[in-house]
Amino acid sequence: MQIRKLTADFIHDGKNGFFKNHILILHGKGTVLEFRAASENELKDCNYYPGILTPGFVNAHCHLELSHLKGKFQTGTKLIPFLKSVVTHRGEDLEEIQSAIKAADEEMQREGIVAVGDISNKTDTIEIKKSSPIKYYSFIEAFDFLQEKLTDSLFENYREVYTAFEDLPKSMVPHAAYSVSSAMFNKINRLNNHSNHILSIHNQESPDDDLLFQSKSGGYPEFWSGFGFSMEHFEPNGVDSLKYIMDQLSAENKLLLIHNTQSRIHHIQRLQEWNSNIYFVTCPNANLFIENTLPEYRHFVNANSNMAIGTDSLSSNWKLSVLSEMQTILKYNAWLDLETVLKWATMNGATALGMQNDLGSFTPNKNPGVNWINEVYSDQDQLKIKDSARVQKI
Repeated sequence: MQIRKLTADFIHDGKNGFFKNHILILHGKGTVLEFRAASENELKDCNYYPGILTPGFVNAHCHLELSHLKGKFQTGTKLIPFLKSVVTHRGEDLEEIQSAIKAADEEMQREGIVAVGDISNKTDTIEIKKSSPIKYYSFIEAFDFLQEKLTDSLFENYREVYTAFEDLPKSMVPHAAYSVSSAMFNKINRLNNHSNHILSIHNQESPDDDLLFQSKSGGYPEFWSGFGFSMEHFEPNGVDSLKYIMDQLSAENKLLLIHNTQSRIHHIQRLQEWNSNIYFVTCPNANLFIENTLPEYRHFVNANSNMAIGTDSLSSNWKLSVLSEMQTILKYNAWLDLETVLKWATMNGATALGMQNDLGSFTPNKNPGVNWINEVYSDQDQLKIKDSARVQKI
């Protein structure tokens, strides 16, 4: 049996943080045999990597099927114009779509990503998910434009997609509060009648999310009417989009809330009081691409929230790299430390996708993958990664 012994200046175990003078022992195809402190003589017998070793990264939110839209849209348009562009342009040549999906999957492999929470509206990504070494959890995403007269027919379309994914890990999920009627939520809930289903929903990505539910204002009424969908029947709840989500979903399911750029401390606390199994998934590069804004990370840290990291799609990002997302978070939030953000990118992401038994940390019997980041430096006793840093799979 092949045994590999690795060490580095620092090893981040995914759960507890950085360790010096430690040894990582792997056997077979990467299963962790041991992770422990080592003597100077033992360390000399290891393969040494200057910099940091970490478990493989987890991309907790992606839209792989939109990969063919890379470079098609302008940045900074705000969310509603961006959504209109995606709806208008997503139908392309099938061969081009499949080629882009394959290239995106290969890019994520090179970027040290071992698992992905992937949004699927169609069946385009099934074949790559069957063959890729990346572990995918597919969120079959449904919406009906808040039009209950369309709910039945649209749900049947999404149920066909759901069925086509066969035994691949999956859940049926709602797209967002502003795009899913109560009737569609009910159908999704009935399909996900097992407690092990993981749910995902785009949340508070722009001020318009809450404005719609507070007062039927903001950009969504005009947005939907522009596609021929009347909003005359819509009754706001007078509170916000969170109340709508919480009224529609069970607090028993693990729930991934995506983007959260407009979430404030009182929103976060209310959500966590309602459901203790919530993960807030941040996609900072996409937030900058679309809205030119970032979440207020201090709110989430102060609320002791479960955080994970996603890339969103190549329609709203320049690359699919969790390392790049971490660099963006740390660039604009100097008070945050690399040790914490690496936990978001590894163990938290794995737990969010229900893959914590095999991925996310250097725990014996797991096979989490090993990433090497070699351009690091110390600044006032804080370990940091350079803007030029890249990740390499070991």
